[in-house]
Amino acid sequence: MKSPRSFTAEAIVLRHKDWGEADRLTTLYTKERGKIRAVAKGARKIRSRKAGHLQPFTHIRIQLARAKGPYIITQAETINAFLPLREDLNLTGNASYLLELLDRFTYEEEEINPSIFSLLENSLTRLTRGDDIWLILRYYEMRLLDYLGFRPQLFHCASCQTEIKAQDQFFSAAQGGILCPQCGVGQTSARTVSLDEIRYLRHFQRSSYQDAQRANPTPKIRTDVEMLMQFYLTYVLERGLNSPQFLKEVGRK
Repeated sequence: MKSPRSFTAEAIVLRHKDWGEADRLTTLYTKERGKIRAVAKGARKIRSRKAGHLQPFTHIRIQLARAKGPYIITQAETINAFLPLREDLNLTGNASYLLELLDRFTYEEEEINPSIFSLLENSLTRLTRGDDIWLILRYYEMRLLDYLGFRPQLFHCASCQTEIKAQDQFFSAAQGGILCPQCGVGQTSARTVSLDEIRYLRHFQRSSYQDAQRANPTPKIRTDVEMLMQFYLTYVLERGLNSPQFLKEVGRK
């Protein structure tokens, strides 16, 4: 059965760029089709009605038409513009991190997962209402890894499969999780990980967001967990992300 030539989708705008003389090529994560690219004809013209709906972070409902190459956006309306995210550089940077991470991990129309869409929408909502940013990002990272098949192994040694005991361990990005002291010693690609870091990582992995909010780590543990997650994400993606550097620059101002 052929797909309809025109359909409606719910989407969040990940990024856009100029296309041709007056158009805009937009990358979207949709609830119905996963990640797609779509062209908004005339969106760069001053009188365009679509342009305001196609800014990054915006939650929209769109009408799409099939074409050779990217879809064509025929109609667009905003569901939630998440305006506070545009009014504060720190929030802008953290929202950009959520979008960039999803964009880097997914391919066009290969990851059709409504749970990922809901995770992104909920995380942007949490940023907007002023929840703990560190918690939002760490929970988002862990859930996204789960949905995409990169769930780190935190309860058994990723090498020998023995149960992890209540002591400091090692973490191997290459092997996808915790290594016990016996397996981790001498592994140049593994890094030490404290018992407290493991506890918080496990807490995020098995908790709902509501339960995860009970976490109250020290500033040092927050930094250590963030660095560990960046270590793992960079390995899985095979490259670093741009948003963390932007956030560092914002923090220096």
